[in-house]
Formats: sequence, C-alpha cells, structure tokens
Amino acid sequence: MTASIEVVSLGAPVMVQDGGRPGHMHHGVPPGGAWVPELLIAANRAVGNAWSAAALEAYGRLELRARGRDVRVSVDGEAARLLADGDTLTVLAPTRYAVRYVAVDGALAVPEVLGGRGTLGVARLGGWEGRPLRKGDSLPLGPPVSADSPSEADLPRLAEALDPTAPVRILLGPDTARFGDAAVAMLLGSTFTVSPASDRVGQRLDGPPVPHGDEGTGTSRPMVRGALQVTLSGTPIVLGPDHPTTGGYPLIAVVIRADWGRLGARRAGASVHFQAVSVEEARAAWSHRPA
Repeated sequence: MTASIEVVSLGAPVMVQDGGRPGHMHHGVPPGGAWVPELLIAANRAVGNAWSAAALEAYGRLELRARGRDVRVSVDGEAARLLADGDTLTVLAPTRYAVRYVAVDGALAVPEVLGGRGTLGVARLGGWEGRPLRKGDSLPLGPPVSADSPSEADLPRLAEALDPTAPVRILLGPDTARFGDAAVAMLLGSTFTVSPASDRVGQRLDGPPVPHGDEGTGTSRPMVRGALQVTLSGTPIVLGPDHPTTGGYPLIAVVIRADWGRLGARRAGASVHFQAVSVEEARAAWSHRPA
C-alpha cells in the first residue's frame, strides 16, 4: 500500500506549496513558493525533509489521517509528533500568523510540474490537480526519512523574524522620481493595514492614498515578488509569490527578500509600517535570516 496523507476535513483553503519554481518568468509562469517561506523551511527541517520539500499551506482548521505507514508531522517548525497509521491529527486554524505549514517526513510526492510541486492557482497547475484541496483527497508521500536527520527549528529567532510589530524593510525605487518626496514621506510615515482582499497574487494595504502623477501610461515590464505597486487610486499592493510576470503600475519600492515572510505572515487587519534600508542592509538581513 502506498503511503499517503488523507484530508479528513478542512475549514478554509489548503494547498500544496514548496520552495517554488523559479526560472520560468519568460514563459509567463511566476515563481510561486510558500507565502511565508520561514515557516515552510522550519516545518520541513523538523521532520528531516529538504528545506524546499512540498508541504501543506493551510489557512484554516485541518484534519489529516495517516495511511500506509506511521508518519512524523511538524506544524510551523514545532517538534515533530508521530502519527500512527490510521490515526488522525487536527491542525488548528492560524492564530498567530496568517497561515500554517504542515510537513510530513518524506514530503508530499505530488507530480513535479516545471521543476516545482507547489500549487499555482492562477494557472491551475502543480500541487494536487492544480487546485486547493478537498475533503477526501489522499496525497502520496515519499519514502520515510531517517529519524536522526531532523534539525530543530530556532523558534524564538523565527518569531523575531516574523514579528508582527516590526517594520517591513524596503528598498526605494525604481520609480521614486515618478512619485516625489511627499509620496515617499507618506509611505514611510504612515501606518497601513493588511486588506482582507489580499491573496497570493498581491497583498493590498489599506490606509492613506499614496499620491503620484502617473496616469497609467507606464510601460509594461517584468515584475518580482515584493514589488510595491501603487494603483491610480493610490492603493499600495505588494506582489506575492503568484504575482503577474509583467505589470505597468509604477513601483515606489520593493520589500527586501528577508522580509517577504514578515509581511506575508500578517493577518488581515494587521498594521504595516515601512522602513527604507540600503542595498547593503538588505543583503546583511538576508545573510542573517533564521532559516
């Protein structure tokens, strides 16, 4: 019998995600990957998987059953627990962060598509049939990994990295000149909140409109995760892992890579304030990340 993990019940969207599928932007395929990379890495390490292995990204309560073998499971990097064959595990809805990650030793052995196993909902590919999971889905598992290989997550340092009160660090540009000093001062001096309309494509921020003189005439160009677009109405949108590969809104700044998870982990209604840093500071932050 092939080992698998069965979805017994779920109360909100759940999908398969992994480290992403970079290198396909020229084909119109965004890189994808975990919404909060630090939590995916921590959960995988706790059960001995490779950091980028496929796991579950859950936005609500989830109940799972082991099928075919005993499995070790970690939620958000917590110490792995043993789930005996046939037993169920209830994963509570996220409370601290916007999402939770459930990793199983051996990882989810869903088909690899364009170099990745994660779900890309905007293209209906990857993951399990290119869609969010449903009750009754049974996901195959890879071979079990040695119980000696797990690496314990540094949970205090992880919590510090994802601190919901810490500023989100940005690099100003490339279109700062199209905004002016008043717009930059507005961005850096205001408190925004995460909009409930946010998703994996982009995180919308509610707050004072950021003024700019652009009339939508910008040339379409490649986009990246973390790019901070400002719409014609002045609404900031930070692009997420499933972002469009091109876009024409002006970019006032880019969230540094080390803070992708810090912003993504914030629930709807959470406050956001930005701090401008230098390229050197952004590189230093990346080299000192907890995972």
